[in-house]
Amino acid sequence: MPRDFIAKRVAELKPSGIRKFFDIVATMDDVISLGIGEPDFTTPKPILEAGIEALRQGETHYTSNAGIYELREAIADMLEEKYQVSYNPVDEVVVSVGVSEALYLALTAVIDPGEEIIIPTPCFVSYQAEVMLAGGVPVEVPGTFENGFQPEPELIEKAITPKTKAIFIGFPNNPTGAVASRENLLAISKIAEKHDLLVISDEIYDSLVYGVEHVCFAALPGMKERTITLGGFSKSYAMTGWRVGYAAAPANILGGLVRIHQYTVMSAPSVSQLAALAAINLGADAAEEMRLKYDRRRQLIVSGLNEIGLETFLPQGAFYAFPKISGTGMDDEEFAQRLLEEEKVAVVPGSAFGSGGEGFVRCSYATDYTKIEQALERIGSFVKRCGG
Repeated sequence: MPRDFIAKRVAELKPSGIRKFFDIVATMDDVISLGIGEPDFTTPKPILEAGIEALRQGETHYTSNAGIYELREAIADMLEEKYQVSYNPVDEVVVSVGVSEALYLALTAVIDPGEEIIIPTPCFVSYQAEVMLAGGVPVEVPGTFENGFQPEPELIEKAITPKTKAIFIGFPNNPTGAVASRENLLAISKIAEKHDLLVISDEIYDSLVYGVEHVCFAALPGMKERTITLGGFSKSYAMTGWRVGYAAAPANILGGLVRIHQYTVMSAPSVSQLAALAAINLGADAAEEMRLKYDRRRQLIVSGLNEIGLETFLPQGAFYAFPKISGTGMDDEEFAQRLLEEEKVAVVPGSAFGSGGEGFVRCSYATDYTKIEQALERIGSFVKRCGG
């Protein structure tokens, strides 16, 4: 028998808590999914047509490593217009294969073996795994329901050690829907400056906020020089399958990301880049229409979960609700498993998203309004039957 050839850091990764449930869902009929973090809308027509036209024009070749210049310029202009933070499209923006690759590039470029990355949790399932794959050590700082899952600067500072390299934040947040306040982000910026830390900020949901302001971390005073901003098109423009995102950072930092990008994927898909350019130039109205529909669904699912008795705070961003299920007498794994088996409603256990997520489940409202209504009926029956 040959020895085990899998690297230890890979073998130690636990399987994605999201994929586990959706592997089961794929084998079942009549399941209402509140689990996948993907828009249920088709990519808006102007963006689709731009992609189709790109194919017709033969735009099927490699682009420059960093991406089509016009797209990088449009991304820089967008960030300047929305947040008054200025990036040079020549050497401070790279177009990536979705934000997933941008995340990989950022962490691989900055982490030396054994260095620590502080991560407020609950958070997207990839953060800790990518830190580990880059040779680093994720240090979780759990948020609380009572605090609206805001990042807590005092706890973040307490977690800093001589090995700390960066703070990783992801707001608007997946899975909680929390939007970090300007006050908390300013406090984190002071901590980063005091301890000379990098900040990696995943802002993929920046356009999906409801009645509150999203604060771009790099736009805070003095923060551009120590921030890597990750963003993309998948969520706001319903472009998950196009696989196009970006990272923006000062040239001395971004150069490291581009070097890895060159050797791993060469360039993001050319057709997807041209579709993303159309999204910036032509997609604003469609994106706003989708945001308003998400907002309507948000009100429905939160009020419905609270009526059932699953305490849920009103999310201010993204498209997730994060109800507390501990009052049912079940942990989040059992709740999600039994709800799927008995009522055919798929949710994701909160523990999949790190410390602070235990006792909660993630419910995506990127799902048709009538399906959310049906799911709430099934969840209500389940909770009533289980004595919650």
